[in-house]
Amino acid sequence: MRVLSGIQPSGSLHLGNYFGMMKKMIEYQEQEELFCFIANYHAMTSVADGKVLAKGTLEAAANFLALGMDPQKSTFWVQSDLPEVQELSWFLSNFTPMGLLERCHSYKDKVARGIHANHGLFAYPVLMSADILLFQSEKVPVGKDQKQHVEVTRDIALKVNNTYGELFTIPEPEVDDNVATVPGLDGQKMSKSYGNTIDLFLEEKALRKQVMRIVTDPTPVEAPKDPDACNVFQIYRLFLDKAAEEALRRRYLAGGLGYGEVKGELFETVRDFFAPYAERRAELLADPEGLRAVLATGADKARQVALKTLGRVRKKAGLIY
Repeated sequence: MRVLSGIQPSGSLHLGNYFGMMKKMIEYQEQEELFCFIANYHAMTSVADGKVLAKGTLEAAANFLALGMDPQKSTFWVQSDLPEVQELSWFLSNFTPMGLLERCHSYKDKVARGIHANHGLFAYPVLMSADILLFQSEKVPVGKDQKQHVEVTRDIALKVNNTYGELFTIPEPEVDDNVATVPGLDGQKMSKSYGNTIDLFLEEKALRKQVMRIVTDPTPVEAPKDPDACNVFQIYRLFLDKAAEEALRRRYLAGGLGYGEVKGELFETVRDFFAPYAERRAELLADPEGLRAVLATGADKARQVALKTLGRVRKKAGLIY
């Protein structure tokens, strides 16, 4: 089965990125045919500084490779290295009702939070549809906030197929309810937009400071606590197996556990878990030309698939004459 997903290079990585998407992608390369890309076109809706975007793109590549992405087992590239996706996006735009985009929650939420409304932000789901359909993707792992965009993709693909025949595979979204929305410091979805993240590759002092900022309730140390209502527990459990999670739950319910104590344990867990990945990341970033070579090879692999789809689209649409 062909699986596709991508991540924006718009700043430092956080636990939500890793547990919500990257960990699963890396696991998929052992089980399925994985297509994974760095979505730098999408990042342009929030990053206007070209130098920042370019730097972030290489850092995102290093992050993925350090965390276990294997270019020999997957197809791994940068979105902008395949301009074919923009051509397909324009084609799909002609099958996308305005009302379909106007109903998208992500767009409305961003505008409500004061993000400037422009065409790129509004048409984001069409470009995402092009990413998915260009590679005839069958499964698209997403968080709950992105599931609607895959549903939009399905609607657009069905409209095209009804017009031209079976041009596109109809993708299925996959949402892991256990990690679909990783909570941030304040209990909302962990997001750079909300400023509530725990970042992966921080030095110790800065990482400890982030963890200690996790919002908790005023329950006294000696009193029992509800783990399911605790932001610290919800983040900590991502690192635990079932037995360890249950042991931590019992400590909460028994009383005598202070939030400061469990935050300290969480800090040490995050630090130790990502330490070896941070070392490998530093090695990769020290060789930017090597990184670019890996990405160029991945783009060549991706283009072989993309051109097959786009050739059929051009022929059906009358763009080959």
